Amino acid sequence: MKNLFRVKICGVTTPDDARLAADSGADAIGFNFVPGSVRCLGVTDARTMTAVVPAGVLKVGVFAGADPAAIRRIATEVGLDAIQLHGHLDGAAAPVDPPAAAAALAGLKLIRAVRLESDGLAAARRWLAAAEAAGATIEMVIVDASVPRTAAGGALGGTGARVDWAALAAEPPLGIPLAVAGGLDPGNVAEAIRITGASGVDTASGVESAPGRKDPTKVRAFVTAARQAFAAL
Repeated sequence: MKNLFRVKICGVTTPDDARLAADSGADAIGFNFVPGSVRCLGVTDARTMTAVVPAGVLKVGVFAGADPAAIRRIATEVGLDAIQLHGHLDGAAAPVDPPAAAAALAGLKLIRAVRLESDGLAAARRWLAAAEAAGATIEMVIVDASVPRTAAGGALGGTGARVDWAALAAEPPLGIPLAVAGGLDPGNVAEAIRITGASGVDTASGVESAPGRKDPTKVRAFVTAARQAFAAL
């Protein structure tokens, strides 16, 4: 299965930052629709940002626990190319994105954010198997830092917490392209790629001057360091 992206800059909140990410060489940009997140967007604002993204750069909508019908509506109105499900895999604490939600989004390009837990990616493997059995196709997995199973939507990503790269590298392959997120910045992204062997990277807070505000120097340095590391693999 082909990678949807190599370098994703997530949590963009202004047209200038969307343009910056694309001009810096990112091949995917994330637009956050998770209530409670400091980077959460409304449809109108998101549309002004996707309008400046050039063809060939993947526009990813990030959702957690949203109704599939609402996701489809937003994807159409905003012009999204892919959907990232970032809610909990299971459990009673919202927001949860169960396998059935992925199945209800059939026909859209789907990315699943998962967590590296004490038992590795066991929960992620169970979720992916159930999604496949329900008829969903997940085209890429993003491994993010672990969070409490009761974490609210605004605390699920962009926290700066880091994945255990060595533990991730020891995991058997999932069989689909894998990206790593969580605490990545220009100074450590090359090491993360080298250790994990991930085929993509994703960052939000690691290239910001303030929550939701991208730093041009950091964005350019991150993309350059990541692309050089991928070229060296």
